[in-house]
Amino acid sequence: MTALSYANEYLTDLLQSVKTVAMVGASAKTNRPSYFVMKYLQGKGYRVIPVNPGLAGGEILGEKVYSSLSDIPHTFEMVDIFRNSEAAGVITDEAIALREEKGIKVIWMQLTVRNDEACARAEDAGLDVIMDRCPKIEYGRLFGELSWGGINSGIISSKRLKR
Repeated sequence: MTALSYANEYLTDLLQSVKTVAMVGASAKTNRPSYFVMKYLQGKGYRVIPVNPGLAGGEILGEKVYSSLSDIPHTFEMVDIFRNSEAAGVITDEAIALREEKGIKVIWMQLTVRNDEACARAEDAGLDVIMDRCPKIEYGRLFGELSWGGINSGIISSKRLKR
């Protein structure tokens, strides 16, 4: 497998165009990555709808949990997949089937999650696909927050651009 590369402008445009995210694999456990990514994205103004069949009907961070994408009664632009690469294929296929009804525009597979076949199917259906990336990390990097912690993201600098 080759490393994936996405232009900063492309990621920025996707993150700015999305308002509602369905997070498949969301967890109510506060020490799980999906929990703190959900909390972070909510803090940035996104509505994050948790999808987890084992927790369906309950709540995570004030949002009702649904068992599948098709059970969510309203629209959402992005599906954030916190499942393994194999499961990402089935989830992507469900998102493709629901893309018009739910308004889905983006499939985002979390860190270490990559399914090239599912990516090709989604892109053929007109969806944008990001694999092996975290929207929380990309948001912080692209909108300058990582520099608050002393990390040089290469996005914001006090130095003049070299031409």
